[in-house]
Amino acid sequence: MSRPQLRHWIVAALMAAAAVLLAGPAHAETESQTAEAPAEAASAPAFTAKGADTCLKCHDEDTAVPVLSIFKTAHARAADSRTPFAGHQCEACHGAGDTHARGGNKDPVPPIRNFGIGKDTPVAEQNATCMACHQGGHRTQWPGSAHDRADVPCAACHQVHAPRDPVMTTASQPEVCYSCHRKERAELMRPSAHPVNQGKLACSDCHAVHGAPGEALLASPTVNQTCYRCHAEKRGPFLWEHAPASEDCGLCHAPHGSNQAALLVQRPPWLCQSCHAAEGHPSVAYTGRGLAGTTASAFLLGQSCGNCHSQVHGTNHPSGATLTR
Repeated sequence: MSRPQLRHWIVAALMAAAAVLLAGPAHAETESQTAEAPAEAASAPAFTAKGADTCLKCHDEDTAVPVLSIFKTAHARAADSRTPFAGHQCEACHGAGDTHARGGNKDPVPPIRNFGIGKDTPVAEQNATCMACHQGGHRTQWPGSAHDRADVPCAACHQVHAPRDPVMTTASQPEVCYSCHRKERAELMRPSAHPVNQGKLACSDCHAVHGAPGEALLASPTVNQTCYRCHAEKRGPFLWEHAPASEDCGLCHAPHGSNQAALLVQRPPWLCQSCHAAEGHPSVAYTGRGLAGTTASAFLLGQSCGNCHSQVHGTNHPSGATLTR
């Protein structure tokens, strides 16, 4: 055998030996993974064989939380591939429940994923389950929003088993919000208030409850832009503007309710005098001394300052520099 041929055979033998050595650990790792797979599969939670039919053996209309009404909701449309009932049905949200179902006679019953305030399931896990499907539209700003930071679960507001979710209806939505926002409930009971309790206005008409970049979860970036959604006649632009009105409606108005007319934060003329002092009028504050019994004051009765300055939001009249016409 010539020297080049000998060199060729030596190189081939070394390469074959290296291949065997490298394949050994990989083969062993593959065998180890194959052996571990059945063990992991055995320990992983299993889904029930019959889905919702298994759940309904215990959970019916006589339980603490009736569930049969879910079949009247969009979540139970099996023909829609986007819904839970197109897949694992109840377990699509509540998690694999075979162990839970088999332990129905035990005390306590093996837990599954539950939803709502005060449940064993962490709020982050509850909301992640909902957001797995409901993550578009106006919910894109949920992460980091005020309700998210306060660990409010979706189920604190939404009733997914109800044929009509109360929070989705204008007339019933306020009662859902009032369960936490009690101060706003008291304000909306005042004599002058937006018609929320009359079922004509919902909290979500002004507030983006799933998140917003502005203050107080307003539906529009600013207070005024939110108000203009209904009060478009106050938008302007005006030839003669009233600076506070174009800056922030909340400087003069209490948005949820007030004991003064027109949701004013204070009764005129004292509201006006918080900005306007002596210019054009006597340099003293108007008090109740001019009421009936002495000499009646036109600055205190009726519309007070508005008796003359009627266009308080602004005017386009050429002679309306003092908002009188």
